[in-house]
Amino acid sequence: MGEGVTKPVPAAADAAGEASSTMSSGADFVTPAYWDEACRHLTRRDRVLKKLIPRFGEARLKSRGDAFTTLARSIVGQQISVKAADAVWQRFVQLLPAAHPIVPADVLALETPTLRSAGLSARKAEYLRDLAAHFADGSVHETDWSAMSDEAIVEELVAIRGIGRWTAEMFLIFHLMRPNVLPLDDLGLIKGISLNYFSGEPVSRAEVRELGDAWSPYRSVATWYLWRSLDPLPVEY
Repeated sequence: MGEGVTKPVPAAADAAGEASSTMSSGADFVTPAYWDEACRHLTRRDRVLKKLIPRFGEARLKSRGDAFTTLARSIVGQQISVKAADAVWQRFVQLLPAAHPIVPADVLALETPTLRSAGLSARKAEYLRDLAAHFADGSVHETDWSAMSDEAIVEELVAIRGIGRWTAEMFLIFHLMRPNVLPLDDLGLIKGISLNYFSGEPVSRAEVRELGDAWSPYRSVATWYLWRSLDPLPVEY
């Protein structure tokens, strides 16, 4: 995925908060507690997903649980392959003090030429610094997200340079684990729908929306399985 690259919304505040309060924790990640119910719902209502979901066994969506890192990884991965993004990310992390999670102040301490030495473009280096500034000055309201709708969070995030709607939607899925996100501009989702539902024929936005209506209230889960149909390795942020 990546902004504009193949890769791989409850609107009410009460529904929006549901996913963030229903997670199972692991050592380094969390997984959504609604997953099994979502799979049962989707296999009952969708003939393609009924065959697709069992192929991946106990695999689940996972979140690293750190908002800043998730968004930073999304910026690094824009317009490049997953393999290239991983390589750049590892070089970027080596520029920082040994801290987990990554601290925005440490990113702000790096000048653009230093960031570029990790393989980042000048624009991506600026985007990372702007992201760090928004977190450092409190412009991002993490403590309020559980009570905010998906759309309200998207509006807050797209105010940050380098974060478009696609990146914000990936954040809703991979960090906040909102169950009902349908990323209409995701090329991986569109390709997965084309191959699995339309024998490889082109797919219109209207057709994607129609399928999404049938998947609701678990459109994020359906999307995740369609990504997996293209690449057996799960995408993580």
